[in-house]
Amino acid sequence: MDDQEKVIQIAGSITVDELANSLGLSVTSLIGELFKQGIVATINQRLDFDTASLIIEELGIEGVRLEKKNTSTQTARNRRELSEKAVLRPPVVAVMGHVDHGKTTLLDTLLNKKTVDDEAGGITQHISAYQLEHDGRLITFLDTPGHEAFAAIRQHGAMLTDIVVIVVAADDGVKPQTVEAIKFAQSANAKIIVAINKIDREGADVARTMADLAQHGLQAEEWGGDITMVPISARRGDNLDKLLDMILLTADLEELKADIDIPAEGLVIESHMETGKGSVVNLLVTGGELKVGEFVVAGSAYGKVRTMLDFKGSPKGKATPSTPVTVTGFKDLPNFGDQFVEVENEKIARKQALLNAQEVADEAASANVTSTDLLRMMNTADNSKVFNVIVKGDVLGSVTSVVDSLKMIDTKGEITLNIVATGVGDVTENDVYMAAGDNTVIYGFNVSVPTNIAKMAERDGVAIRCYRVIYELLENAKASMEDLLDAEVVETEMGEMKVKGVFRTERTSIIAGGEMLRGKVAVGMLGRVMRGKEQIGEVKVDSVQKEKMDVPELVEGELGGLALSTEHKIVMEVDDRIKFFTRELVKRKL
Repeated sequence: MDDQEKVIQIAGSITVDELANSLGLSVTSLIGELFKQGIVATINQRLDFDTASLIIEELGIEGVRLEKKNTSTQTARNRRELSEKAVLRPPVVAVMGHVDHGKTTLLDTLLNKKTVDDEAGGITQHISAYQLEHDGRLITFLDTPGHEAFAAIRQHGAMLTDIVVIVVAADDGVKPQTVEAIKFAQSANAKIIVAINKIDREGADVARTMADLAQHGLQAEEWGGDITMVPISARRGDNLDKLLDMILLTADLEELKADIDIPAEGLVIESHMETGKGSVVNLLVTGGELKVGEFVVAGSAYGKVRTMLDFKGSPKGKATPSTPVTVTGFKDLPNFGDQFVEVENEKIARKQALLNAQEVADEAASANVTSTDLLRMMNTADNSKVFNVIVKGDVLGSVTSVVDSLKMIDTKGEITLNIVATGVGDVTENDVYMAAGDNTVIYGFNVSVPTNIAKMAERDGVAIRCYRVIYELLENAKASMEDLLDAEVVETEMGEMKVKGVFRTERTSIIAGGEMLRGKVAVGMLGRVMRGKEQIGEVKVDSVQKEKMDVPELVEGELGGLALSTEHKIVMEVDDRIKFFTRELVKRKL
């Protein structure tokens, strides 16, 4: 590294003002340079790491290197800040891999719990957390979604974990989502164990699968590498004890510890509303001991733990580190991935939640720009259309799925998708307030619309569209975006007449007669009046006559008269030709 190289650390995002100061440029100068690149930015606009890197590259600034501040995981922070009193804790294990490679079947067999039937189409929809006991020790498992639309959730899943078990089918090999899982595990600094599944299937080839994995940087221990690979059959249960042994061995080598004599803390791994219970939140405790009756804050949400259940639904009095629990008592729904902390009383909880909410509001007000936004600004025309949506879902997994899927609709740069807001639970009065006035559509997925809210939306002209099947929602969104596209002007040639006589010419009307050389002419058609190769004007056909009688049309070979209208005076002459055509506005498709 060059000794003179300047390092700028970015934790999450940086404002234009902060970036300018770090680069030694005036804010005016940086904004001016951005404008030349087609980016309209303000002094307080926030830029993420990728965007700031792209700007420095575009501006040709040398001798500067950006570096991400390590704020990735609570686990990493705990490791650095542990006290001497810290005790061993169970490992948190994420199970990842390609769709249909057997992640959920593996967990079903391990936990003797059938979950596939509960999921739409047999694909895991939400992160679920489980615990099992092996050799007298607990292991916590996270079952993460595998569909393309759930990439954001899967990334969070990796950030919550110590060990990632990547499931690869021996008869199918490494697939795109396998590679994605490897990258996520590496970015989260998690230890990787590979479970080579479906060894009982015809066509299973463990050696070939290991070779495929080696191509992506995972070298098996048997081949001189450092990655434990265990051939298993999740369906039959082959080698599952060995897999669990390897997980515990890896945990022992990592010496996973946590403090328990501190205020409880951890992460939100799921949240939704339930009738009669209010907010139901799945938490993963990472430090301290969470007990019923304690006050907790997670993001802008706070509450008192009213009830606590383990993953089987049995009441639990307290939860220690690495334990997943389901609690009620939050006054609002916290967001997936939010860190929760225990506080002394409700007053402190409310104050901290308000401070957290203000931080989020300040961030939103400063218009955080992502690299995707930046590329869109640089590559799309100024007159691109905007499709505003609010997304409500039954649980956060659904919301993330819908939002990610909406973003995958290819609009060819002509439509900008603007996610105004997202949330869990039924459509509310606040959603309608936010949607009113700027043509925002509220999409609900597996949620309801109370009668009073529906009436309010109808009064305010707000569209609320609810679906149970995600593909129907996406089809509607695509059709709505197509409605925003400017219609395409399509002209179709219809016929041609040679002018034989001009009987009257006024400023905006002409009466003329002639012979149809080809095609036809009918009322309502447009015509270009041609003199040789020169167009001298455009006319509209108001009426058609043949032998002094009104007729619907004239066809090739027929003689007749036309009453024509025009916006500008045209002096038509004998032997001019009129080329007739229709002009339609045709709705475009994405």
